[in-house]
Amino acid sequence: MTGPNDVEDEQQQIGTFARFLISHHAPLLRSIVLSPDPNLHYPLLVDFAELLDFDPSLAHILFSRPSHLLPLFDEAARRCQDVILENPDDLGHKASKKYHVHVRINVGGSPLESPETFPSIGRIRVKHRGILLTLKGTVIRSGAIKMIEWEQLYECRRFKVHPELEAGKSIKPPTSCPSRGSKTCEGTYFAPIEDSKVCHDYQEIKIQESTQLLGVGSIPRSIPVILMNDLVDMVKAGDDVIITGVLSAKWSSDLKDVRCDLDPILIANYVRRTNQLKSEIGIPDDVIKKFEQFWLHYKTAPLRGRNAFLQGICPQVFGLFTVKLAVALTLIGGVQHVDASGTKIRGESHLLLVGDPGTGKSQFLKFAAKLSNRSVITTGLGSTSAGLTVTAVKDGGEWMLEAGALVLADGGLCCIDEFDSMREHDRATIHEAMEQQTISVAKAGLVTTLSTRTIVFGATNPKGQYDPNRALSVNTTLSGPLLSRFDIVLVLLDTKNPEWDAIVSSHILAMNGEQGSKNDEFIDNIWSVVMLRRYIHYVKKHFKPVLTKESERVISSYYQLQRRSAIHNAARTTVRMLESLIRLAQAHARLMFRNEVTQLDSIAAILCIESSMTTSAIVDSVGNALHSNFTDNPDEEYAKQEKLILEKLQVIEEFQ
Repeated sequence: MTGPNDVEDEQQQIGTFARFLISHHAPLLRSIVLSPDPNLHYPLLVDFAELLDFDPSLAHILFSRPSHLLPLFDEAARRCQDVILENPDDLGHKASKKYHVHVRINVGGSPLESPETFPSIGRIRVKHRGILLTLKGTVIRSGAIKMIEWEQLYECRRFKVHPELEAGKSIKPPTSCPSRGSKTCEGTYFAPIEDSKVCHDYQEIKIQESTQLLGVGSIPRSIPVILMNDLVDMVKAGDDVIITGVLSAKWSSDLKDVRCDLDPILIANYVRRTNQLKSEIGIPDDVIKKFEQFWLHYKTAPLRGRNAFLQGICPQVFGLFTVKLAVALTLIGGVQHVDASGTKIRGESHLLLVGDPGTGKSQFLKFAAKLSNRSVITTGLGSTSAGLTVTAVKDGGEWMLEAGALVLADGGLCCIDEFDSMREHDRATIHEAMEQQTISVAKAGLVTTLSTRTIVFGATNPKGQYDPNRALSVNTTLSGPLLSRFDIVLVLLDTKNPEWDAIVSSHILAMNGEQGSKNDEFIDNIWSVVMLRRYIHYVKKHFKPVLTKESERVISSYYQLQRRSAIHNAARTTVRMLESLIRLAQAHARLMFRNEVTQLDSIAAILCIESSMTTSAIVDSVGNALHSNFTDNPDEEYAKQEKLILEKLQVIEEFQ
C-alpha cells in the first residue's frame, strides 16, 4: 500500500522529469504529438549522462529503483505533451496526444558504463537485481512476437492489474483491493470491467556473451531478455546488441511438487544494435602515421615491405610464405559489388588448407582468429549442420531459432578445423552461406533468411596418402562445388626434403635456445598482433580499390588461358575463379596500402590461384606451399615472374 508521502514524492519526481524533458527534448516531443497514428508506441531516448547533470538525485533513484521510476517517467512524457499542445497554432490541427510513449535510457558516455553496472553476462550476481543494468552480447535465439495482456480493470474501486512478467504472461485476478485510503478496503470480490483489457507486443530473445572476451576453457553464458512494445522485432539471431534494463528473476508457480528455481532474466528498457560497430577498432592517429611512414620507407621496394608485414603472421611457424600471403589476403578481402539489379557479389574470400598432420594448419587457424575482431572457431567433428548454420529449439512450448557458428561470425571469421570430419550432408548446408552469404531456414514452421557475411577458413587432412595425379576432390573427399567456393586451396605436403628439414630444425632450435634472444633484427621486423589487427581493419575500412586497365587485361587473359587449358579442374575455372581473382587482386592492393589495383596486384593474385592448383598453366614449377620461403630480394624475384607470366599471356592476346 502506498502512503500519502509516497504519492507526493512520485508527483514531485514526475514534475522534475517533465521539466527535464521540456528543456532537453522539446523537438522530439513535438514530433511525437505531430505523428499521425495514436495507437503506435513511441520511444523517447534519454541520455543518462544528461539527466545526471540536470538532477543527480533523480538520476541516482533511477539507477537504484528503475522499476518504480520508469513508469513515472512515461507518465511525465505524457504530461509534457499537454504543455506542447497548449500552443495549437504552432502545431496545426493534426497534432494529438499520444498515450503510448516510453522513455528509453541510454547509458552510453555515463558513469553507468563501469564494470559494476555493465558486467559481462557470466558475472551477473544477486547484487545486480533491481538496478539499472546494461549487458552486451550476441543474440543467439529470437522468439516469435506475441501479444501479452498488459492491463485489466477490476471493479471494487476500479483498479488496474498488471501481469508478473517473472511468473508468466497472463493477468491473475487480484486477491486484495489496493485502495490508498486511510482505511484498508476489505473487499474480496472483484469483477473484471468489460472491454477494459489492454494488450502489448511481447518477445523473448536470448543473448550470449562474446567468446572473444572469454579466457581459454570458459563457457559462454547466456541470459533471456524480454522485449516489449517498440523494442520487439528490432534484432535477429546473430546481431550484436547492448541492452539496458532491469534484472529480475523468472519463476514458475504452476509446477506442483517441484522446487521453484529462480532464473535471471533481463526486462529490457533500451536496445542498441552494434552490428555496424562490431568490427570497429580504435586506431590512434600516430599509428596511422606509422603505417604511412612504413610504406614511404619501402617505396622503392614495396614487396620487401609486404614481406615484412607477412612475417608477423604466425611467426612461430618458419617460412610458409605462400600460406601467410593467402591468410593475409583472405582476412583483408576484396570489395563487395552490387549491380543495378541488386545482385551482390561477395567481397569476402574463403581459404582452405589441405595438408598432412603437423604442417601447422591449426596454428594458422588460431592465429587468424586473433587477427579478426569477431571470430568463431569450431571443428568438423564437434559441429553438425545445425551447429554451423541455425537450429530450431523448443523452449517453453514454442519453437525458436538458435544461431550457429556461421551466423554468430557474421561480419567476421569462422574457422573450421578438421573440415573433412563433417558429414556430407553437413557440408552441403554451408554452400549457400559461403557464396550467397545468407542462410535460408525452414524449420518447425519458422521460415526466414539470416545473414552470414563471413570469411570461412577451413583446414583438412587428405584422405590417406595424397596423390598429386588425382583430383583434389578425390584426395580430400570434398565435392567439387564445395571446393569451388574457396578462393584459395593450398596443399601442404610433408615431403622429405633434407635441406628444408635442416633449415626448419635450426630455426626451432634458435627460438628455444640462447640464439633466440640475440636475433634482434628478425624480431624487429615482426609486426605485433595488435598492429596487424589495426592495419587489417584500417585498410579494409579506408581502401576500396578499383581495377586499372592493365590489371583487367592481365586477369582477363589469364582467365581465358585457364578456360582453354586442358589441364584445368573444371570446378575451379568457372566464373567463380574470375571473381576470386578480382577479390584477391583487390585484397593485395589493400595490403599494399593502395586504392587502385595495379598489374603487380593482379599477378600476385594469379600466383595465389596457381598455388591452389596441382598443375600450373603458366608457371613451370609451382612447388610445395609447405616449402615456400621468404626470398632475400622479393622485388627482383617478382620482376622475373612478371616477365614470364606476361610472355605466356601475350600468346592469348595474339591468338585473339
